[in-house]
Amino acid sequence: MLTIIILGIIAAIVGVVCGIQLQKRHFQQEIQKAKTTADNLVTKAEEDAKEKSAKILSDGKHQTLDYKDSIEEELASYQADNVTRQSRIDQRETGLKQTQERLDQLHQKLSGESHGINEKKDEIEKLHRTASDLSQERLKTLQERGSITLDEAKQQILDELKVDLKREKDIELKYQDDEAQVSAPKVAKILADDAIQRGPVDMPREHIEHSVQINDNNTKQKLIGREASNIRYIETLTGTDLVFDPDDPHLLHVVTQDPLRREVAKTVITNLVVTKQINPQSIEKQVETAQLDLMNELRRTGEKVVGSLHIGWMHPDLLKIVGRLKYRTSYGQNVLNHSIEVADISGMLAAELGLNVKIAKRAGLLHDIGKAIDREVDGTHVELGVKIAETYGEDPQVINSIASHHGDVDVTTPIAHLVAAGDSISGGRPGARSESVEEYVNRLKSLERIASSKQGVKESYAIQAGREIRIVVDPKKLDDDQNQKLANEVKDEIENELTYPGKIKVTSIRDFKAVAYVGAEKKKVHRKLKKA
Repeated sequence: MLTIIILGIIAAIVGVVCGIQLQKRHFQQEIQKAKTTADNLVTKAEEDAKEKSAKILSDGKHQTLDYKDSIEEELASYQADNVTRQSRIDQRETGLKQTQERLDQLHQKLSGESHGINEKKDEIEKLHRTASDLSQERLKTLQERGSITLDEAKQQILDELKVDLKREKDIELKYQDDEAQVSAPKVAKILADDAIQRGPVDMPREHIEHSVQINDNNTKQKLIGREASNIRYIETLTGTDLVFDPDDPHLLHVVTQDPLRREVAKTVITNLVVTKQINPQSIEKQVETAQLDLMNELRRTGEKVVGSLHIGWMHPDLLKIVGRLKYRTSYGQNVLNHSIEVADISGMLAAELGLNVKIAKRAGLLHDIGKAIDREVDGTHVELGVKIAETYGEDPQVINSIASHHGDVDVTTPIAHLVAAGDSISGGRPGARSESVEEYVNRLKSLERIASSKQGVKESYAIQAGREIRIVVDPKKLDDDQNQKLANEVKDEIENELTYPGKIKVTSIRDFKAVAYVGAEKKKVHRKLKKA
């Protein structure tokens, strides 16, 4: 058994050795084959390298020859350019030599002429000195014979010239003044007619509605609410009185003196009627929305008007005040449309007269700006307008136009005259205002009647379209204290008896004169006491 195992091991060893020998012989063959392949590759690579080297050398020779030819051509070109430039340089040198020769000749010629000019200059100076001496002798002789010095003669001539010029100036000014006085009414009429035709455009009058029509009974009942709670709540939030027309139960009147509150109330009621959602929450929301929309509308209206008139930048708050005029009327005339008309007319007149058109239009637009707040703030619309213009830094010409367009103060600028004319034209044209002539005359007569009925009154005049009543009292019957009391009595009676727009100014005048004569010369001593 052991022998078999040993034989098996020996056989295995012999097999392994034989396998190793066979593998070694195989590797040797592979190595020999690889060497042969490597030798073949080296030989081929050397042959390829020789061929490429030969080709590179050949190409290099050709490129070298081409570059050489190119360089030679470029050198030839440079040489040709150098020859041309040298030729030009030679030509210029020749020209310079010729120019130098001509300059030398000209210098010699000028030197000779300069010598002659110097000689003539000396002769002229001698003649000038001789003439000056003769002039002095002549002047001295004239002064001796005329018994007047040169300065006195000059002053005499100047005085006579001043007198003549002043006489001619006075004559010319008198002629121009007479011509202007004669032609002024005709020219003014022509300018006014032209401004009216070219300026404002007649539009249908815009009436401010004071009522809302509610045709649905159910909606009307919901709007009124239980025990009138809804309608009273609307009145509280909008600051208005809501009253149904007794003749038309479906017509709801908005009663208030504030046009903005009226517009808010109308908008709220209209929106509630459309939505049919009427309760305290929806009422509050509609009031808030209507107020916000109205403020935005005021600003948009002001921007649109100012932009269309081309009068420049205006303060945003002042734009809103201009927009408020849209909801303000005066004698049935929309104040915003009236202000635009006055601005157009004033601008046209300013253009014809060569004045500042932008300032004229601005003054025309703002002349009634006080009416935007005269229902809320005490004071006449003129006083309020002046305060507004001063607050927002308007031009002094604009401020004077606002203050003087009803004659309350003196006019200090030509623009103010144009604004006053435009205001009269816009307010006085047919159909502009609702008040009839009969009503207007009756109102003026009522003012004068109240004033004339007082004891001690000599005369009374209603002026400024009924905005002012002036009373002239007898100074012998009333003293200063009684005069002041009379003005207050007239004021109170007007407030109690008459209906009037805005404010009326009551002016009572007591005028006392004392005259005496002294000596034979009858010197007049005049003392005047006047108190209003």
